[in-house]
Amino acid sequence: MPVDRPARNADHLFSDIFLPAETCAIRAEIRQFADDVLRPVAHEINTTPESVTAFRRDIFRQMTDAGIYRIPYAAEFGGRGLEFPTLATFTAMEELAYYVPGLTSALYDGQAVLVGKTLEANPGPMREVWLPRLVRGEFIGSFATSEPAASTDLSARSMQTVATPAGSETGGGWRVSGRKRWITNSSIGDICLTLCRTGDSLTMLVIDLHAAGVKVGTPDRKMGNHAQLTSDIWFDDVFVPAENVIGAVGGGLRVALGALALGRMGVGAMGTGMAQAAFDYAVQHMQRREVFGQKLGAFQHWQFRFADHATGIENARSLYQKAACRHDRTPGDVEPQAAMAKIAGSELAVDVSRDAIQVCGAYGFIRELLATGETFPLESIYRDAKIGEIYEGANEVQRVIVARAVLGRSITG
Repeated sequence: MPVDRPARNADHLFSDIFLPAETCAIRAEIRQFADDVLRPVAHEINTTPESVTAFRRDIFRQMTDAGIYRIPYAAEFGGRGLEFPTLATFTAMEELAYYVPGLTSALYDGQAVLVGKTLEANPGPMREVWLPRLVRGEFIGSFATSEPAASTDLSARSMQTVATPAGSETGGGWRVSGRKRWITNSSIGDICLTLCRTGDSLTMLVIDLHAAGVKVGTPDRKMGNHAQLTSDIWFDDVFVPAENVIGAVGGGLRVALGALALGRMGVGAMGTGMAQAAFDYAVQHMQRREVFGQKLGAFQHWQFRFADHATGIENARSLYQKAACRHDRTPGDVEPQAAMAKIAGSELAVDVSRDAIQVCGAYGFIRELLATGETFPLESIYRDAKIGEIYEGANEVQRVIVARAVLGRSITG
């Protein structure tokens, strides 16, 4: 039994006044979906350990049926054809992450952004075939760049997954061998967009996860984001048809970095959603709980801390929205803005959830109070928040990206 639903403080502290009407409509639609579908099962999703059997395929189907996967894409692929699809996508992601950040990371960041936007940005048969299928929910995809010894450094020098030409006897194509690590959705997925070394450069290939020579490991057991299943993938001389190249041979790094820049905006949006959820719960507690004859909220220390957090949430939300809007208006180099959005949102989620636990005391630290059957959200938000500072480019790397934009590569390297 979850505790009472707290008031949404964003409704009076934040205004969507500068957002297009279509984006405001998307926020209202996804919030209603989240309240109706995700909130009742959020505690179960956020606290159930990783396993293939725990994967919520029912939620995936409900998201598909509700048209949530149509939001990012053009009408020609079955999408909604929005004027500002990136802005709508990350606004939706914030609302989903308010309740289930791990599931949002897996089924929207991983599926709709990293996989879907990679396919959309690369014209050709792959886009025409796979994007409509993604919108219809006909497959689950993975995006594989990281390896046991390569994650931040995505270079041909460090990449150990190798694709070699298969030869004319197979009609061309590639033979892939290697190992990928931390790959979201791989244990329950159907295809994997895989970054491989091809000679002295990198190439992105679409690999069928059910093909001969592919082995996927058991889902990792992690500190948080339990609903985001990650596993190792082994490729042992796996045949990949020539038409499964995304973009061009040798252009894989550009493909990967383009998707990750968008994904970083998504991490910022999810961090904003987690911070808002922790903030709302803590504010409700401070308004109700009495200590030494006065409400917790009467103590100036907590007034100032949460005034700062309210400011931080406003800033983080504005940063991811501005980055997304810029991408919609003038697609191109949005790396500095995406990096800022990721830093702000991910670090805010950790800071707000930590302070929320502190002000709520034992009610922040506990997962379930067995005496009453009540469940509490803050401990899972705190666990889930930490990965945002690490994945899709550690925040230290994001600061390098911002510093390069400030000082130039000639100084920063």
